[in-house]
Amino acid sequence: MSVPPATNTSPTRRIGALRQLWPFMRPHRSLAIGWLVFLGISSASTLVLPMAVRHMIDQGFGAASAATINATFLGLFGVALVLAASTAARYFCITLLGERALASMRSKLYTHVIRLDVGFFERSRVGELISRLGTDTEVVQALIGSGISVALRSTVTLIGAVVAMVWTIPRLAGFTALVIPAMMLPILIFGRRVRKLSRASQDRLADAAAIANETLNAAPAVKAYAREDIESTRYGSAITRALATARKRIGTRSLLTATVIVLMFGAITLVLWIGARDVLAGNLTAGLLSQFVLYAIFAAGSVAGLSEVWGDVLRAAGAMERIGELFNEHADITSPATPTPLHKPISGALRFEQVNFHYPTRPDTAALYDFDLQIRPGETVALVGPSGAGKSTVFSLLLRFYDPQRGRISVDGVDLRALTLPDLRGAIALVPQETVIFGGSAADNIRFGRQDASDDEVRDAAHAAEAHDFISALGNGYDAELGERGVRLSGGQRQRIAIARAILRDAPLLLLDEATSALDAQSEAAIQQALERLEKGRTTLVIAHRLATVQRADRIVVMDGGRIVAQGTHESLLAEGGLYAELARLQFVA
Repeated sequence: MSVPPATNTSPTRRIGALRQLWPFMRPHRSLAIGWLVFLGISSASTLVLPMAVRHMIDQGFGAASAATINATFLGLFGVALVLAASTAARYFCITLLGERALASMRSKLYTHVIRLDVGFFERSRVGELISRLGTDTEVVQALIGSGISVALRSTVTLIGAVVAMVWTIPRLAGFTALVIPAMMLPILIFGRRVRKLSRASQDRLADAAAIANETLNAAPAVKAYAREDIESTRYGSAITRALATARKRIGTRSLLTATVIVLMFGAITLVLWIGARDVLAGNLTAGLLSQFVLYAIFAAGSVAGLSEVWGDVLRAAGAMERIGELFNEHADITSPATPTPLHKPISGALRFEQVNFHYPTRPDTAALYDFDLQIRPGETVALVGPSGAGKSTVFSLLLRFYDPQRGRISVDGVDLRALTLPDLRGAIALVPQETVIFGGSAADNIRFGRQDASDDEVRDAAHAAEAHDFISALGNGYDAELGERGVRLSGGQRQRIAIARAILRDAPLLLLDEATSALDAQSEAAIQQALERLEKGRTTLVIAHRLATVQRADRIVVMDGGRIVAQGTHESLLAEGGLYAELARLQFVA
C-alpha cells in the first residue's frame, strides 16, 4: 500500500485522529444537540433513583408507612418512564447521527480515492482500499453509534454520582477517591497496547481482504492452474494471522476489564464495610448508606463502561488513522488552476517533442527516450515493435495518466498539462487491450462511453461494432446483465462491447490498443470495416502486434527501447529492412 506506515506517536495524538470525524458530523448538529439533551435527562433520571430508595428505606420501612412506600414506588415508575423515553430518544439521535456521518464519510472517501491518479492505484492493493472503505468505516461507525454515547453517558453519570456521593456522605466519598487512581492506572497502561493491537488487527484483516479480492477476481486462472488448495491455504494463513492479532487484542482488553472490575468491586466492598460499621454505630441511617452505595455502584459502573469503550475508542482511532491516510493522498496529475480551452471543433493534431519518461515504479529504466513524433489531423498511425518498446506508454501519456519528465506533448498546439483532465480525456476514445466489463446490463456497458446516449444510439453503436447479434441473443437483450467482469461473454464479445463504447463516444482522437486481438478471423474482418468507418475524420493511433492489422495505416511507426527506429508505409518499411522487416518475416513467413 502506498500510504505511510504508522509511527510511534503518543496515544493522545493517535486519538486526535478522531477529530477528522467532526466535518462529517457537523452538518447534523441538530441530532447531536438532541442526543445531548436526552442524555442529560436520562442521566438525571438515573441519579434520582438512589434518592427514592433512601426515602423508601428511611421513611417507608423505618416508619412502617404503606402510603410512603406506595408513593415512592409510583414515583419510581414515573422516573422509569422518563428514563425509558429519554434513552430511546437518545439512542435514535446518536444512531442516526452515526449512520448519516458515516454515509457522508464513505461517499467522500470513495470520491477522493476514485479521483487519485493511476500511479496511486499502481502502488496500492484494491483489497486494502475496499477494507478501508468497508471494515474501517464500520469500526468508526460503531464508535459514533454506540461508543461515544456510552462514553459520554458514563462520564456524565460518573460526575453526577461522584458529586452525589460527596453530598451524601463526604467521609466515605473520600475513601472512594483514594482508589480511583488505582482504577485508572490499568486503563493508561493497557490502553497503548490495545491501540497498537487494534491497528495491527485492522491491517491483518486488510491483508486477507486483498488476497480474497485478487484470487476471486482471477478465479478462472486459479482453476486453470489448479491452485484452489494453494490459494485457500494462503487465505487461511492470512486469516490465521489476523485471528492471532485479534486474540492478543481481545486478551489485553479482557485483562483490562477484569482488572477494573476487581478494583471497582473491591472499592465498593471496602466502602460498604466501613459504612455498615457506621450504621451499626448509629452514625448513619440504612437509607443514607443505601443511597451512597447505589451512587458508588453507578460511579464504578461508569468507570467500567469507560474502560470498555476506551478500547473501542482506540480501535476507532486506529481505523480513522488509516482512513485519514487515504484522505491525505493527493493526485500528482491534476487539472491546472487556469486551464487553456481547446478550440472547437478539435482537429486532432498531436505532437510529441523530445519526450523522456520513466515510470515512478521503475525510475532507472526509460520507457520513452527522446521520443519525437508529429501526427497530422485525421491521420491513422500504427505503433509497432516488440513488447516493452513503449507503445502503451504513448497511450498513457496521451491520456495524461502520467506526465513526462522531459519534453512536451500537445494536441492542436496546446500542451496537455494546460488542459483540464475532463477536456483532454473527453476528446479521446480508447479501446484497451484488456476490456473492462462492469456488472450491469449490456446497454449500461456500452453507454459507459457516453452516459447521455439514447437507446437508439446505443443500438446503432452495437450494430457498427458487430455486437448487436450476440447481445440480442442474450436472455433480455440489451437489458441482460453481463455478470461481474463480463463472465457471460467471450473475450471477443467483450472486445466488441469496448469498440461499441468508442463508437458511441464519437471523440476526435481514437486510441486502439490491440482492439481486435481477441477476435477470430471472420469477426476481425467485420470489425476492421467498422473500425475503418470509425477512423474516418479522426486522428487514430493503433497498437498492434499482428502486422496484418496495421497495413492500412497511413503511417507505421516502429519502436524499440522507447525510441522511434523507423517509420513509413508497410511497403517502404519492408523495403528498408531492419526491425519491421524482421517482425514481418517472423509473422508472415512463419
